[in-house]
Amino acid sequence: MSEVAIHRNAPHPHRTCLYGLVGEVACAGSDGTETNPFAIAANFITYLSCAIGRGVYLPIGNTWHHNRIFCLHIGRSGRGRKGDAVQLVLRIDQALRELDYRFAPQIHRGGLSSREGLVALMHDGYRQGKHEIPAVDDKRLWVVESEFANVLHQGRRDGNTLSAALRDCWDGVDLKPATKSNRLYASHPHICLSGAISPSELTALISARELTNGFANRFLMIWAERTRILPFPKETPLATVERLARKTLEVLAFVRADRHEERDHLRMELSPQAQWRYAQLYRSELNEDVGDATVGALLERRAPMLLRLAMLLALTDLQTRIDVPHIDAAMAWIRHATASVRYVFVSAADEAKLAQVLEMSNRVQAFLRERGQATRSQISSECFRGKVPKAVIDASLEHLLAATPSMINVRWVDRPADTPGTPTRVYRPV
Repeated sequence: MSEVAIHRNAPHPHRTCLYGLVGEVACAGSDGTETNPFAIAANFITYLSCAIGRGVYLPIGNTWHHNRIFCLHIGRSGRGRKGDAVQLVLRIDQALRELDYRFAPQIHRGGLSSREGLVALMHDGYRQGKHEIPAVDDKRLWVVESEFANVLHQGRRDGNTLSAALRDCWDGVDLKPATKSNRLYASHPHICLSGAISPSELTALISARELTNGFANRFLMIWAERTRILPFPKETPLATVERLARKTLEVLAFVRADRHEERDHLRMELSPQAQWRYAQLYRSELNEDVGDATVGALLERRAPMLLRLAMLLALTDLQTRIDVPHIDAAMAWIRHATASVRYVFVSAADEAKLAQVLEMSNRVQAFLRERGQATRSQISSECFRGKVPKAVIDASLEHLLAATPSMINVRWVDRPADTPGTPTRVYRPV
């Protein structure tokens, strides 16, 4: 393996991510500090998506999407500045409460341990002995997990259903009791989660089950570390915090976030141009086969994540119509998440092998489209002039066969009656 193939740059997002109010908050928090602006932006996106609540929805087919976003900030210990990335958002929340506490969501920073503990934060009321415990009317809950490794540890315990509960929260499903003896119940939850973890903890603790059961791919995973070294970082001026809080309040007032009992009262839509742009991305990048099973599983929800991000960015412009700039800014986040997942879960050497397989796959697909069909030996001799190893060609064919939908198919063709031998495998484009 050449030296170039085993070294790579850390992922860095495009500035398009810092759209509108999200960008203002990010730049204010990173000005004169070591904190990565994109990490601040991700935390603010998660906070704002929680504060907006379930009143806003975007219908896609039979699914109604709400602004529920889970974000996982990945960075090395001491370099990620993961704790600093949430501090400005907490200050904005405090200023928002002073302006009008009704618009601010509930915040939980104590760490999650079980489904029952999560439900207890937003329950529908229950009886304790002779006492009736009143329901929590406001179902908006922003969970800040500065040690997300704790959530992964809990998921490894026998009988713990926290990860399943969080999956339901992302979907907006009612949280029902896990056992007959526990009658806690939470309807219409609106939970958004900001987590932080080091790459070594993430790869060591996340289980194969969580990689494939839809838990991990509900998180927008982003790599973000400090941008500079400053021994004496500056504090964001109070006037700036208050200005950002007022702008946040404008967004929340626009969606009537203080009316907790109202659900699905504000319908969003995509403009014709945004529909065209989204369809273009959906047929390409959003469903692109990345060539690695783990990475593919982690990126399976790119399309709904893009829609939720685009919804939020449109609302920061105080409009219910999603336009092309909102789609493009949301797609910039998806691209950064894709690069971050690759960087954390695939080594540089494996990344180079994947790139080779994808390149060979494209050549095979183009060859079959032009020729109509070909045997394995014809692909080797005519497409690659016999210069590509058999293992690489087989990996490329397997990649094309396993794509969803399949890009090629293989059929057994009998040899002519006067020709001895077993049937021949013929590959054809779909």
